[in-house]
Amino acid sequence: MKRDDFFFLAGALAVFTPFFLFADLYRWYVEANRVYPYLMAFCKFAILATAGESLGLRLQKGRYNQSGFGLFSRAVVWGFLGIWIAAAMKLYAAGGPRFLEGLGISGVATAMSGGFSGIKLLGAFSISVWMNTTFAPIFMTCHKVTDAHILKNGGSPKALVTPLRFGALLSEIDWKKQWNFVFKKTIPLFWIPAHTVTFLLPSQWQVLFAALLGVVLGVLLSVAAVKQRN
Repeated sequence: MKRDDFFFLAGALAVFTPFFLFADLYRWYVEANRVYPYLMAFCKFAILATAGESLGLRLQKGRYNQSGFGLFSRAVVWGFLGIWIAAAMKLYAAGGPRFLEGLGISGVATAMSGGFSGIKLLGAFSISVWMNTTFAPIFMTCHKVTDAHILKNGGSPKALVTPLRFGALLSEIDWKKQWNFVFKKTIPLFWIPAHTVTFLLPSQWQVLFAALLGVVLGVLLSVAAVKQRN
């Protein structure tokens, strides 16, 4: 293990361990999620999803940061993307069960706030399918565009205030890889099952778990980059 790997692991432990050791801190976390859900979503994604991208860079280049990578800019963008994701999760969590009830499966909405059951599993799966087949492709494309924008600005914080040439950046996306790997493989094989688990969790943990999946996203994007080179 390299020194940077040790610091990365130590940082991860420093972020999570206190919540398991101090009951008051955990209670503060639950209350903060209730009162400031979108501010907390910003913080979770800014930290965890950015850490995932940093880990992806480590897998590709052997380091967690480099010139032009734009760690700060990525964190800010991920924070706002996190607010978008948190809002989408609330919308789909309400709509998915209602869709099933419209098909004649009663009690799904009520089951989602209770303990584990077959009906709750079906509800969570419905939410995940709808979210990942409608919202996720748009979100993934937007993230790809913002990522390219940051790189084109040399990773500088000026990327946050520089006009984003959305159309031009869209035309530069490798749509073959975006479809064949990101959409066609990661959505059905990873994201739908992963978000089914997400919506089985208590509501105060759902956005955090979704942010943790951002770490996995960093690894998946790293794998995609390696496959493209090969």
